[in-house]
Amino acid sequence: MAFLLGMFVDKPEFITVLNDKQVEAGANVILRCEVNTTQVTVTWKKNGQKLNCLEGKHKIRLIQKLCCLEIQRVEDVDEGSYTVEVSNKLGSVSCSATVTVVINKWRTITRNSAEMVRSLRSYQVCDRVTELRFLLHGPIGAGKSSVINTIKTIFENRPFVNCLAGESGESVTLYYEKFTVGSERSGLLPFAFYDVMGLEEGQTRGAHTDDIIKALKGHIPNNYRFQDYPITEDHRHYNATPTLNDRIHCLVSVLPADKISLMENAVIEKMKCIRRAATELGIPQMIFMTRVDSVCKMTKDDVSKVYQSKKIKEKMQECSNRLGVPMNCVFPVETYHEQNQLNEHINCLILDALTQIVFWANDYAEKCSRN
Repeated sequence: MAFLLGMFVDKPEFITVLNDKQVEAGANVILRCEVNTTQVTVTWKKNGQKLNCLEGKHKIRLIQKLCCLEIQRVEDVDEGSYTVEVSNKLGSVSCSATVTVVINKWRTITRNSAEMVRSLRSYQVCDRVTELRFLLHGPIGAGKSSVINTIKTIFENRPFVNCLAGESGESVTLYYEKFTVGSERSGLLPFAFYDVMGLEEGQTRGAHTDDIIKALKGHIPNNYRFQDYPITEDHRHYNATPTLNDRIHCLVSVLPADKISLMENAVIEKMKCIRRAATELGIPQMIFMTRVDSVCKMTKDDVSKVYQSKKIKEKMQECSNRLGVPMNCVFPVETYHEQNQLNEHINCLILDALTQIVFWANDYAEKCSRN
């Protein structure tokens, strides 16, 4: 405390700080905090820059020791990090909070995982195949193995980690391995996922595009160990005459929401090359966008709001633009990587994506069976 101009003045400190806010578009929101003295200067910033106050949009008030910022008729552009700096001659303090705009829900999904599980268990696949086959590909660390583990977790009704998932920046997938959905105990479903090595920049690093394209066509057998060079037709395990049952019926690109902006163009080009081959074969393609909890706090707190998040929609659009896949073929998903208990919202999100790829894969198998 100091004695200035005939009055006692305290160094500013916060009694209460700003709190994060979620607000629907068109509503008003108030950010407030309380300090220990009235002898202060207050400055507001947005995303690190001094707030440009607009008449009819922003109201700034200092009521005794209460600092307030009201944002009226919130729009998408009002989303961001807001900081208040409180200062006097003795010092300054600051605190920040995030304003998240909850936009109108643009996609709806079934909110009953048990109902979706029953529907998938009873689903009748094309009679020309014993199972629908899905190939997951994408960069290292995108979450391909975690997607498989999460789907198996749901149908086993317990945590499942048989498909190794890596976080070290190196691919832990060495084999072209098949993972079925369900089990002998819980009941097998006619769906199978195939995991491949992660894609990397450079011709000799990560999965070879030629290997993945040959896998799409059914030339690579289960449990094939990936080599430093692509498989050739004279390889002893090469399947020269694959049937419809050997082929992949749906290509799933797995992209991490928090890293899509940083992905090397070389990796994206590899994925586009694989997509072009799938297109020539008529194989349906879609994107599972993982790690949605890493780019949006609202979604991290409540994954059921994924389709009300402006940030998630922006990331979905970025995935769509970079890979050339329509938005209605992009599915944001959350996987089990920290949790040891099942979560209804996580289940519903990934079951909705699984249901769609099952439909499209079966349509492809039906079409091929008629040719």
